[in-house]
Amino acid sequence: MADTQQNTEPKKPKKPQVAKGEGAPKVKKPRERSDYVARLKTQFEQVIRGELSKQFGYTNRYQVPVITKVVLNMGIGEGVADRKKVDNACADLTLIAGQKAVITMSRKSIATYKLRDGQAIGCKVTLRKTRMYDFIDRLVNIALPRIRDFRGLNPKSFDGRGNYSLGIKEHIVFPEIDFDKVTDSWGLDITVCTSARSDDEARALLAAFNFPFRQ
Repeated sequence: MADTQQNTEPKKPKKPQVAKGEGAPKVKKPRERSDYVARLKTQFEQVIRGELSKQFGYTNRYQVPVITKVVLNMGIGEGVADRKKVDNACADLTLIAGQKAVITMSRKSIATYKLRDGQAIGCKVTLRKTRMYDFIDRLVNIALPRIRDFRGLNPKSFDGRGNYSLGIKEHIVFPEIDFDKVTDSWGLDITVCTSARSDDEARALLAAFNFPFRQ
């Protein structure tokens, strides 16, 4: 005969359900501010700003052009056939920039190149403020001198509005990339955006940051 005795243990009371938006709100922890200041930013405020004011006759300190952002871009044509190469390039670009890179997608289909709309074909990242100054410091003092047969940057690669673009054939010149673990090397496009109103002002600004232009 089956045991028909019921469990006499008292049931635990259920917790009342709290509707969304009710109850105590979650308090976010405030970000800890660091006292770190980029070396190039200190140099700009103490030395470069005064030199440019004397050179161009600025009467207001806010007239002095500044570097607003640096955009890094990698185009991975091989990513059409192998998505893994795009992911590897994105990981390398994240190491170089010190900031999470974004994968870029194609905007239209091209049958000749077997390209479809919305397919991963590259990656990019935009740097501002402290990370921007740190990247420029590593670019000028470490990466560019490691380029094979480097003879200086082209002083004419300005777009007429104070922005300068340069290309690096191999991204492995950056010290963050371990040469022994890299299977492919990709090119890297770098665009330095400034608030200068002319190419001459932008050229003087970048030259003050020790950009090695060809004479």
